[in-house]
Amino acid sequence: MKRNYYLDLAAGGLRMPVGTHLILHEHDQVKEILADGQKLGRILEEAARRFHTPMAIPLMNLTLEKTALLFADNVPAEKIDSYHFSEPPSGRYDIALTPEMMVTCDALRYIAQKTDLLPVGMAIGPFSLMTKLVADPISPVFLAGTGATAEEEVEIAVVEKTLELAQKVIRIYLEAQINAGAKAVFLCEPAANKVYFSPKQLEEGYEVFDRYVMEPNRRNREFLAAHDVDLIFHDCGELTDEMVRRFGTLDPAILSLGSSRKLWEDARLVPKTTVLYGNLPSKHFYSDTYLSERKVVDMARELTDKMRATGHPFILGSECDVLSVPNCEASIWNKVNAFMECHCGGRPN
Repeated sequence: MKRNYYLDLAAGGLRMPVGTHLILHEHDQVKEILADGQKLGRILEEAARRFHTPMAIPLMNLTLEKTALLFADNVPAEKIDSYHFSEPPSGRYDIALTPEMMVTCDALRYIAQKTDLLPVGMAIGPFSLMTKLVADPISPVFLAGTGATAEEEVEIAVVEKTLELAQKVIRIYLEAQINAGAKAVFLCEPAANKVYFSPKQLEEGYEVFDRYVMEPNRRNREFLAAHDVDLIFHDCGELTDEMVRRFGTLDPAILSLGSSRKLWEDARLVPKTTVLYGNLPSKHFYSDTYLSERKVVDMARELTDKMRATGHPFILGSECDVLSVPNCEASIWNKVNAFMECHCGGRPN
C-alpha cells in the first residue's frame, strides 16, 4: 500500500484495539474455528467490522514459529513449550508450516479474496523467537556486549545459531502469508527491551542491539519491501529512547509501542512518515481495581490531545492484543468501548 493509506487513516481519527481474540471468544466452538481457515477468516473480518477498521489482523499467537521449528527438530509435541536448545543447533532442518500456520494463511486468503479489508499478516521477531528457544538468553547477550565471541563462549554460539534459525523459520512463514495475500505484516519483537539488554551496557554503545535485533529486522524489512508488503512493527517492552529511534529507521508504516512509553515524547524520535499506534494499557483491562473505565477515557483523551499537539500521525489503540480473560469479559469490553466511543480528538469513527 502507498504510505498515504496509513497516514490518511491516522488523519481521519481511526482508533482500534488489536482485538481479534476478543471477537473469537464471543463464539462457541473456538477450537473448530481455529482449525478452519475460512471460519477464522470470517472472525478476522468480524473483528475489523466491529472495530471500524479497514485492517484485518490475525491473532497475535507468537508460539507458531517455535512450534514449526521444533517439529522440524523432531521434538515431541508435549515437550515443545518447555524445550530449549542447550547447544548450538545445526540449522539443517526441513521446516514446514504447521497446521495452525496454514489456517492463518487460509484466513488471510479469505480476507484478500472475499472482502475489501487489508489483509495483515502476523509474525514474531527473530530476537524474540530466539529468547523462547534459549533457557537463559540474558547472560550470553550481555557477554556479547562486552566483546566476547561465539568462538570463546558456547552460550553466545547458542544464541547466534538460534537467531539464524529463528530468521529462517520466520522468513518461511512470512513468505507463506504474503503468498496468501498479506499486504502488511504485524512483526512483533517484544523481547527487544531493557530486560534482555542491559541499559547500563547500552550507554557504552548499541553494537550488540544492532547485531541481534536491528540487522535481522532490517533483512525482514527488505524482504517485505521487495514484495511490496508494509511493515507494522510492534514492541510492547520497556524501551530506551535509542531503541525507539532505531525502530524508526526500519521505516515501518506503523510503529506500535507499549504503555511504558509516552508517545508524545517518542514522536520526536520517529519520522512523520511512520504512524505511531497505541498505547493504552490493555494488558490491565481485565482489572477494574487496577484500571477503571474512567481512567481509560482520561488516558485516551490525554494521549489524543498530546499527540495532536505534536502533529505526528497517530492511531489510538491498545498497547498489545486485547485478550479475552474468563470471567473478566465484561470489564475488558467496557474499557474497549470506553476508548472507542469517548469524545477525544473529535468524533469517534
